[in-house]
Amino acid sequence: MKKHLFILIFMFIFSTLILAGCSDDSSSSSDESDNGNSSDEPITLSLFNADGEAKEFDDPIAQKITEETGIKLDFDYPVGGNDEAIPLMIASGDYPDMIFAKGDIGKLIDAGGVIKLDELIEEKGDNLKAMYGDQIDRLRNSSDDPSIYTVGTYPVENAYWQTSGSFQIQLDVLRELGYPEINTLEEFEEAITEYYEMYPEIDGQKTLPLSLLGSDWRWLITVGDPAGAIAGFPGDGQWQIDDDTGEATYKFLKPEIKEYFKWLNGMNAKGLLDPESFTHTYDTYISKLSSGRVLSVADQDWDIADADKALVTDGKEERTYAPLPVTLGSDVQSQALKDYGFAGGWGIAISSTSDHQDEAFEFLNWMASEEAQVLANWGIEGENYDIVDGKRVMQEDDRERMNSDADYGKQTGVGYYVHPFPQMGIGAVDSGGQPITPNSEEDIIANYNDVEKEVLAEYGMDNWIDWFPATEELDVSNHGQAWNYTIPSGSDLQIIQQKADDLTQQRVTQAILADPSEFDEIWTGMIKELEAMDIETANEEMTQMTLDVMELWGTK
Repeated sequence: MKKHLFILIFMFIFSTLILAGCSDDSSSSSDESDNGNSSDEPITLSLFNADGEAKEFDDPIAQKITEETGIKLDFDYPVGGNDEAIPLMIASGDYPDMIFAKGDIGKLIDAGGVIKLDELIEEKGDNLKAMYGDQIDRLRNSSDDPSIYTVGTYPVENAYWQTSGSFQIQLDVLRELGYPEINTLEEFEEAITEYYEMYPEIDGQKTLPLSLLGSDWRWLITVGDPAGAIAGFPGDGQWQIDDDTGEATYKFLKPEIKEYFKWLNGMNAKGLLDPESFTHTYDTYISKLSSGRVLSVADQDWDIADADKALVTDGKEERTYAPLPVTLGSDVQSQALKDYGFAGGWGIAISSTSDHQDEAFEFLNWMASEEAQVLANWGIEGENYDIVDGKRVMQEDDRERMNSDADYGKQTGVGYYVHPFPQMGIGAVDSGGQPITPNSEEDIIANYNDVEKEVLAEYGMDNWIDWFPATEELDVSNHGQAWNYTIPSGSDLQIIQQKADDLTQQRVTQAILADPSEFDEIWTGMIKELEAMDIETANEEMTQMTLDVMELWGTK
């Protein structure tokens, strides 16, 4: 009996030692795994995306990203366009692992909610350093605090093969009117007026000559921004900036801006402006465009993409839109194809409270790799694209879905993880000399629908950009774009501009919808209100910020 007991004890001790040895080996192996993950389970990183939407990280591209990095993403986004998301984060001290805050990044920096990335980039950011190269200084926060807090969002190597123009007009308008030249406000108004008189209804519904979306934040996109574009100002958001001197002026003070809105007031009085332009929701707006009864818009391709795809799917290619180089007059040059250089500024930050700061940085660094850039832009070889004669070629069904299916990106992941992550840009090529995105000029032209190609041929053009002043004719910006600056939270500039933006949105809307006899009085009153809130101080501070940016970038 004792002998049997001794044998059992010996076997137990021996088995325990073997198991312990196996456990030690396993731990050692796991410790050396990617991202420091000590198990086969991926690490989940939370990401707040100010431009995001409801989406699970489970599409084929997401799965491939997890396979390569050991990381899954858990997305959060501002519900209903809530612009209080970042202030609420700061108030609670409860931050996700990564944050894309857009213009609120300054608030996070001031609150200590995000970390500096300089040392991480230097120690293990090889992909990021290769991507940004000599443009990396444009990621720096300010001359007072030249630290890097964010990466991503904007392409490093731009190419200007596409533009939304200042207005977009239905292809059928151009076709029915015999392919007119439309370069000025007067020519634009004549075109949509003539077509509207010919076709007061489209498919049994009232024709809408021009529709805007001024009921939410897109007021800036479809009302405020077009005013600057039509005045021939480069895209500096609410500012007009002299690129040589850095002198900044709140653009609503400029007489050219008044001239545009007075024209828009006249369009409203003539019944040529959609009467719901300042009340309808985004969904209603897109529904109107998708019906084919809206002749023109002052909007960006990315904002109306769902409507464009719906029109193609419904066989209404003639109701899709062409971009126009419309300005106030023939002496004003469109800046639509201007090169602003790498924008820097906004991007994805890593929170100061994250338990996975190293993993988050390694993930962002991987997203800057050539492998990740090809995956995010092209998808998976054999599933989304093929190698033909040594070159990547999108599969035909994928190319077709990209142009007609609004849910293609969400369902497949192709193109979905480009913004707001680090991106080389459509002007970049990989180590083999191939385009890093499927958006080369050749691809863009190939993707035009049949009616687009027909109309372009009538104008003797291959690409819509042939209508516009070429990028080479326009100076490269020394200061980037002012709307992308990180304005210090609580500064006079930040406070005054916020008040000015709120005021101008109200007064400009009021002026557009007023009787023409009341327009000048409303406009003059608005200017006085701006002066009373010390808009000149904001001009001076934005001028100084612009000069600081140029000094930081070495372009002064």
